[in-house]
Amino acid sequence: MTALSKRIKRILTALTLTLFTGSIALVGLLGFAPANTSAFMLHEHINDLIAGKSLHSIDHRWITRSRISKQAFAAVIAAEDQRFFQHHGFDFDAIYQAYNNNLKGEKLRGASTISQQVAKNLFLSPARNFGRKALEAWFTLLIELFWSKTRILEMYLNICEFGDHLYGIEAASRHYFGVSAQRLSAEQAALLAATLPNPKALKADQPSQYLLRRQRWILRQMRNLRTQAQITPEISTDE
Repeated sequence: MTALSKRIKRILTALTLTLFTGSIALVGLLGFAPANTSAFMLHEHINDLIAGKSLHSIDHRWITRSRISKQAFAAVIAAEDQRFFQHHGFDFDAIYQAYNNNLKGEKLRGASTISQQVAKNLFLSPARNFGRKALEAWFTLLIELFWSKTRILEMYLNICEFGDHLYGIEAASRHYFGVSAQRLSAEQAALLAATLPNPKALKADQPSQYLLRRQRWILRQMRNLRTQAQITPEISTDE
């Protein structure tokens, strides 16, 4: 092995260790510190620059879980990840079902859990490639290891996208309904959750018939999950 190759090996080893320890430290810190931005929010600014647009501020306001309606927690679980409290970051049943649907040529269904979406939105880019997916899996494992399930939900509701340059449940609640996130009704929470698959196209202030059908479906799922005790008492109903 030449001196150059040894030096490259040392650099790569040091870089790997730095990324490894740095990611653990970052996830540990965000287990209790607020996330006032995310990779997806930063990517929004990058897209503006690439498109030659002027800098457009992000509407985002971090709030603690005690200031979020419990209906909002229940709605995103019903809409996005009904086995959230049963899995450890990866819903292998959903992954297998999505794989079978793909083999049959049926419409591709998402199998990402809320934990995976937090890992992607908070730390990574929207790019779709193997490297991104590998990092998403790594951060998902760290999040599930260091954070409680309620912290994961709190983070998700604070950083998920609800519209153009609009992030987090507090900003969305005030933008669409003129109320704080703490005052969201079940119907309002379900409507916001219904937009999550494509928040730029599905607009809560101009709901299509599809969006309204999805809202009604989410409300039914919220009731079913409460009946089946699949939502914990801490977030099952509003105070």
